[in-house]
Amino acid sequence: MTRVKKGVHALKRRRSVLKQTKGMRQERSSKERSAKDALLHAGAYSFAHRKDKKSHNRKLWNIKINAGARELGMSYSKMIGALTKKKIMLDRKILADLAENNPEVFAKIIAQVK
Repeated sequence: MTRVKKGVHALKRRRSVLKQTKGMRQERSSKERSAKDALLHAGAYSFAHRKDKKSHNRKLWNIKINAGARELGMSYSKMIGALTKKKIMLDRKILADLAENNPEVFAKIIAQVK
């Protein structure tokens, strides 16, 4: 059987891991074992936080809509309830953007709902 030397591939893998952990603190950026561990944790956190980001954004949208609606004399829950009754199909992302950047359009929507 032929002899297989894996120095090239091992070095390539090591360089790849260390390149990905560049900028991390202490030995996480310089030692292969710590760098591998850091990468595994970073991957797990990034997966979990991609999911968390969605709920965090929705909470922010609700806060913006509530602030815009209260300026015009209506609460968030009553406004959302009235929107569904009138069958105005605007999602919270759009409503939050309107409340923040186009308050006159948002005021027209609330006037339709009242």
